[in-house]
Amino acid sequence: MEKKVDSTTLYEGKIITVNKDHVECPNKKIATREIVRHHGGVGILAIVDDRIILVKQYRYAYQQDLLEIPAGKLEKDENPYDAGKRELEEETGYNCKTMNLIDQIYPTPGYCDEVIHLYEANDIYKVDHPRDGDEDEFIDVIMLPIDEAYQKVLKHEIKDSKTIIAVMYAYIQKHV
Repeated sequence: MEKKVDSTTLYEGKIITVNKDHVECPNKKIATREIVRHHGGVGILAIVDDRIILVKQYRYAYQQDLLEIPAGKLEKDENPYDAGKRELEEETGYNCKTMNLIDQIYPTPGYCDEVIHLYEANDIYKVDHPRDGDEDEFIDVIMLPIDEAYQKVLKHEIKDSKTIIAVMYAYIQKHV
């Protein structure tokens, strides 16, 4: 196990903090670790009539539109379950009575401490007057049959890791 010797904050922003840590390795040598600190996020697998609810959204970091499950960032100390229900409604106009945790995933463990709480929505319903989404998000809701979404994963048309996991989960659940 590595032991932190010291830590310096290089950047502190709205979404992330970047630290440069020096650690003592098991062999007693000192190494540097640059870590992105993140409050975490949620992703929601929502299926209506054998179709997965996806959102198409432009992602600036990749300079392209991506197909993703509804998802969002957690505020500091925010409950992931509540955030998941909120994000589902804001991004899709749907909500659900309950959600089950599928897993907690580590999208980039080499340099980031983000944890994504991946949920499956149950008893999904359309909301008459859904909450407004973020003013800087421009989202198209796309509903794909589970088998079609699975084919998009295999053809590398869905690239987002949380969405790949959710689609594979849905496909396996359908075909078991």
